[in-house]
Amino acid sequence: MSGARPMRGCAADRDQRHRGQASVELLGALPVLLLLALVLFQALAVGYSAVLAGTAAEAAALALAGGADAEAAAQRAVPGWSRARMTVDARDERVKVVMRPPAPLRAVERRLAVTSEAAVVVP
Repeated sequence: MSGARPMRGCAADRDQRHRGQASVELLGALPVLLLLALVLFQALAVGYSAVLAGTAAEAAALALAGGADAEAAAQRAVPGWSRARMTVDARDERVKVVMRPPAPLRAVERRLAVTSEAAVVVP
């Protein structure tokens, strides 16, 4: 009985098992990575909406100072997709613009609304 014993668990078998485990770990991490990307894009959308709201408020205040329609000026100051997501309130010498950023859920969209105000000082 001097025969060689067959090798169990050779390197090729171990590599194959590790490759399979790496694939399973990647599939487990994929939802977390997708959620992280969604949160990142939502944060960028909120930031961009804040910039647009500020631009619209400034344009509306300048129009108000010149005697023009503040709401129309605010609408012209932003891209088309954001006009439906914006409300403009011009009273006396103040303009308030509320902008809802794009979001996958309407409840999230309402909670992330950004506000910008501008005022006109008439001498």
